[in-house]
Amino acid sequence: MNTDIENLFKDKVLGHPAGLFILFFTEMWERFSFYGMRILLVLFLTAPLLSGNPGWDWPREHALALIGTYASLLYLTPIVGGWIADKITGYRMAVVIGCIIMTLGHVAMAVETTASIYIGLAFLVIGTGFFKPNITSIISEMYKGKESKKDGAYTLFYMGVNAGAFFGMMLCGYLGENFGWSWGFGLAGIFMFLGMLQFLLAHKMFGSIGAKPSKIHEVEIPQNINEERPELRQDDDEAPIKLNPFTMFDYVLIVLSSVGGLLYLFNDPLEKIYDTSLVPFEFGGMNGTNIVVLAALAMFLILLITRIARYLPIVRDRLIAVSIFGLFTVFFFAFFEQSLGSMTLFAQDYTNRNLTGESAVIFKIVDALLTTVPLIIITWVIFLLVKKTHSKIALSNVALSLAFVGIWGLVIFRLVDKFTQTELEVDATWFGILNSFFIITLAPFFSKWWESKYNPSAAVKYGIGLILLGLGFAILSYGASDIPSGAMTASVSMVFLILAYLLHTMGELCLSPLGLSYLSKLVPARMIGFMFGVWYLAIAVGQKAANTMGGMIDEISSKYSLGTFFLIFTLIPIGVGIISMLLNPILKKLMHGIR
Repeated sequence: MNTDIENLFKDKVLGHPAGLFILFFTEMWERFSFYGMRILLVLFLTAPLLSGNPGWDWPREHALALIGTYASLLYLTPIVGGWIADKITGYRMAVVIGCIIMTLGHVAMAVETTASIYIGLAFLVIGTGFFKPNITSIISEMYKGKESKKDGAYTLFYMGVNAGAFFGMMLCGYLGENFGWSWGFGLAGIFMFLGMLQFLLAHKMFGSIGAKPSKIHEVEIPQNINEERPELRQDDDEAPIKLNPFTMFDYVLIVLSSVGGLLYLFNDPLEKIYDTSLVPFEFGGMNGTNIVVLAALAMFLILLITRIARYLPIVRDRLIAVSIFGLFTVFFFAFFEQSLGSMTLFAQDYTNRNLTGESAVIFKIVDALLTTVPLIIITWVIFLLVKKTHSKIALSNVALSLAFVGIWGLVIFRLVDKFTQTELEVDATWFGILNSFFIITLAPFFSKWWESKYNPSAAVKYGIGLILLGLGFAILSYGASDIPSGAMTASVSMVFLILAYLLHTMGELCLSPLGLSYLSKLVPARMIGFMFGVWYLAIAVGQKAANTMGGMIDEISSKYSLGTFFLIFTLIPIGVGIISMLLNPILKKLMHGIR
């Protein structure tokens, strides 16, 4: 047994090693900064120049084109960052590098010049690539030989993700909307830096876990595709799995499809915002951007089909099932990710956020409870962590405690400000916290459902998730039905937006946490890295599609109505969800007993 792992498990907090909570808080501050900045971005880009809090006054389509490219790249760079950590830096150093780069990115964004905003976004994309895959890899390495406790560890870690998103959107959003965008962007950078300090100063706790990889590697002898290794066998089949190494043709397709996809990601905002193109040609009435993206898609499909076809039947069938789930994932995120785009714009421009009298008092009380109760619980966890580790990582605990003193100070300042207002205006960014709140409150119920005898199959879960997503947009469509065509403002009840977030979160709990779980069960070991890359690519495509479609909000609402815009977002997910359920018997067969 690894002595570093054993040492970690000697100092326990809530039944888990104290090191898990160091990672918990590091991830929490990263998500705080990420979501805090991101929810402000669309509001900053579209805010009028002549206003009390001036922004760039961009059309919504332009803002969402840039955000779509940024959000998409966030799911592509971790593929590279994970490889660098595996081969060169180790997981822990990669996390520190990522934190430093992201801190610099937030600082650059706080300057608010054209160049600094673009540099800041680039740094955030690169930093996320180093950070995101490697902090979870440290957890995986920590729990080697203790797999039975791993599910609980990831559940706690997931709470850190949502706590960070919750407080980031609340506090960065509050400062950005009420005191200036730079305050929101800057606050995100401060807590990212404190998170990095807390992690870096706690390095003694981890020993060699996540350290720089050894220079000694096992040499893998190249194998012919038709050669077999008898120790690798299919679950219910006596035939061994054939090796399936990447060929030169595979590598060429990977490079060309990657270049084509990246060219599209950068070219789309360039064309819309600056009316310039990296591919300034047309063919058959189609512009260069569309030709490039269709060619990249075609090459990627050829790569996927030819690789899957080379596996034996059971493995091939399971990979086909994974690919179909990946397609459903694209559809889900293409609509779900409206939350930080068109839904935030709906909250700002079309929702009645002014409360007076009894309704204002009720909101203040609910808001205070929403804010302080989770913070009290997390502060208690910090107390337990410091109590266990004060002699080992005192400086790390100081950095963590300073961060939470800052959080408490900001929360109290915000609550006092809200309670002293007789006529309360709810921040547009406040609605973004609902997703995190509903995840934290509803996740235990969904977990119990999945463990019960009523646990539905994968295809049914996907179907339920997509249908719930569509129903959320149906509520928004109904709420917006009286808004006239072309209206840029309205006063719809905030109840519609709250119910939409509730249904969307329920849909997310049906689908989002399950994808990687099914991937790990269905994909053979030699293809797991490739298929994880495909999975993140599916989410990246969904992110770009979300903001491309969200950017059509003005065009559709002026030509038809805002209710029609959300009706489109209702019908497509429900339709795809029904298709998923209808495919259930076929997908069950393709999965060959995997649940």
